[in-house]
Amino acid sequence: MTIGNFDGVHRGHQAILRRVAERAEEAKRPSVAITFEPHPLAVLRPDQAPPRLQTLRQKEEGIEALGIETLLVVPFTRDFSLTEPEEFARRFLAGRLAAAEIFLGPHFAFGRGKRGDVALLSRLGPDCGFTASSVEEVLFEGEPISSTRIRNAIRGGRVSEAVGMLGRPYAIDGMVAKGEGLGRTLGFPTINLTPENELYPADGVYVTRIALQSAALPLPAVTNVGTRPTLYAEKKRTIETHVLDFSTDVYGERARLAFFDRLRDERAFPSREELSRQIGRDVDAARRWIAGAARSAEPPG
Repeated sequence: MTIGNFDGVHRGHQAILRRVAERAEEAKRPSVAITFEPHPLAVLRPDQAPPRLQTLRQKEEGIEALGIETLLVVPFTRDFSLTEPEEFARRFLAGRLAAAEIFLGPHFAFGRGKRGDVALLSRLGPDCGFTASSVEEVLFEGEPISSTRIRNAIRGGRVSEAVGMLGRPYAIDGMVAKGEGLGRTLGFPTINLTPENELYPADGVYVTRIALQSAALPLPAVTNVGTRPTLYAEKKRTIETHVLDFSTDVYGERARLAFFDRLRDERAFPSREELSRQIGRDVDAARRWIAGAARSAEPPG
């Protein structure tokens, strides 16, 4: 088993979760991941709580995809935060779950005062009937991958960096809402997403793919995140996606929007006509990006 917040289920988390799944298969025992809901900081220091990289549903999907059989979601409360780490280890990990092997990230801490760690579990292990060890950190560009690094990359619009740390594109889930039809008047109809996620990429234009209930495969797209300054004086933030070569009505469908790379900043244009011409250039740039990605994915020879 393993324990963690696993926000983002990034490549560092994946290394731990895969290790648990592999050992469980070898030992013919169940594989278990324990996580907390809501994020502990949202309870203990709400003003410092970071926006989460995933919804709980996205986290569940990511953990299941790595071969973990059971995800235990522990309700995190102030009372629970006062649990002594020794009590948590003896009563919960050993007593209720009969843990055999526990794998953690090297910096994970739990229990009152964050006194619980791999070293503590290792000391308690002989009495509790389990072993505990840490899994080596995964590096990206020479530095350990963390949820904080990924958040900073997304906030800065560096979604291609996020891809490198997550091992997949950052994705936002939501419902397709009815918009005002302004994209169609510019020659580029858009899907307007009402997002469920807490974190959006920085304002700008991105190469994306959108998965829809009515489409067999994710569709290539261009997405604008921002306030549409050419069209509106107000600063309401929107996520609008123009799907390439697609015109089906999908209002009310669930969608997952994945961000691959950033094309440019959002900016105001002197006229609607100039905005329309720029959107056309964005679409051409996205097509080139997609074609280049497809070529690089082809096997050599």
